[in-house]
Amino acid sequence: MERTTSLSDDPDPPSRAVEPADTLTTQHESPLQAISNAMAQIYKAQFGRGPTKVKTFFAGPDAVVCVLEDTQTPAERRLVELGEHQRLRDVRSFYQHATEDAMRGPVEEATGRSVRAFVSGIDVRADAAVETFLLGD
Repeated sequence: MERTTSLSDDPDPPSRAVEPADTLTTQHESPLQAISNAMAQIYKAQFGRGPTKVKTFFAGPDAVVCVLEDTQTPAERRLVELGEHQRLRDVRSFYQHATEDAMRGPVEEATGRSVRAFVSGIDVRADAAVETFLLGD
């Protein structure tokens, strides 16, 4: 399973956004990698299948964006084949928001900042999801 992270175009995001929490990151794991790993585990637990590709970025000083690809189960892929896009979006959106607290925790721990807003989106045809976290102080 590929789990990669990248920084945005800014090679040095503000230091307040990158302070790692000792309990989440290991000596060789960046905060972005820790968030990617946590999101992959949450998806696996929530949906029964983890993504094969995860990338987490800082989107400016106050936002973290996690892109997850190839997350659908065989049954969900079948729904897409049947044209049941909205049905799958509705179910996934419900579960993503039901898991909001679990998703906020790793971001807060890795960045050392609170999450003031959570926005989740999915493209069922592309089998891609985006979890966006707006950071507070």
